[in-house]
Amino acid sequence: MKQSQNFKALFFLHIAVFLWGFTAIFGKLISYGSTTLVWHRMTIAAFAYFLIPTVWKGLKTISFAHFRTFFLIGIIVCAHWLTFYGSIKLGNSVSITLACLGSASFFAAIIEPLILKSKFIKKDILIGLVVIVGVLFISFSLPENNNDNISYPAAIGTGLISAALAALFTTLNKKNIEKSHPLTISAIEMLAGALLLSFIVPLTTEHTIWYPQVDISKFDPQNLQNGSLDLIWVLVLAIFCTNLTFYLGTYSLKYLSAFTANLTVNLEPIYGIILGILIFHENNELNMKFYVGTIIIIGAIFINPILSLRKNEN
Repeated sequence: MKQSQNFKALFFLHIAVFLWGFTAIFGKLISYGSTTLVWHRMTIAAFAYFLIPTVWKGLKTISFAHFRTFFLIGIIVCAHWLTFYGSIKLGNSVSITLACLGSASFFAAIIEPLILKSKFIKKDILIGLVVIVGVLFISFSLPENNNDNISYPAAIGTGLISAALAALFTTLNKKNIEKSHPLTISAIEMLAGALLLSFIVPLTTEHTIWYPQVDISKFDPQNLQNGSLDLIWVLVLAIFCTNLTFYLGTYSLKYLSAFTANLTVNLEPIYGIILGILIFHENNELNMKFYVGTIIIIGAIFINPILSLRKNEN
């Protein structure tokens, strides 16, 4: 029975990680800017969460102080997504952004001890520095471009900021996860970003897109980024890549070891880069230095939990 549960949990987690690999893909498919994209994603995800009775039960018991904590964390999540999708738009590349996201391990090695008041682990910092070397390889691999709308250095810089924010909000969630039901926590965080952007977007966007649209008459299989299917992309991103993956991930963590879970989650950038190559043919824009940098990053990410496991065994 336990083996069956573990297999089911691992299967669910692989589905979740595979869907997370699509989040960057949708960021490139959706035709409008990253700020409006994140606004729509968080608003739809929040609405879906508040349809779940468990969320309302959690809201009835949570203290104002804890509500405020998760609301502020939600602002950080919002900033992470803004920079994540901003990086994709700036470089018009899924691969560059996902490679930079691998540096989250370096930032986590520094941020976690500061917030959780634990010891700095030299191994994690050294592995994080190896990841930075991989990012440097990628930065030197990118070709010159004459498109004023694309800036590879800006995409890399924004991607690194996104990685740092991801490490920050993950650590804060880890510190406060016991203060309420996970579904309630996620609902509050999505609500925070949705409310914040509801004020920002109309003030900063010249032509506000209040809701994504779909126009089948403009559908072009050779140009999936022309805006004809924006509504479909955003709905899938919010419901399947946010709400569903949260449930699958939470269920899996009940039955899987931390090592197995972390090792599986590390597949996200691999899935995303492969999808970027298959869907957008990004391999035509990338050279050997990029793949060397990516291999360094992925290798460092995978070696970290393996070394931790060996240390625990000894």
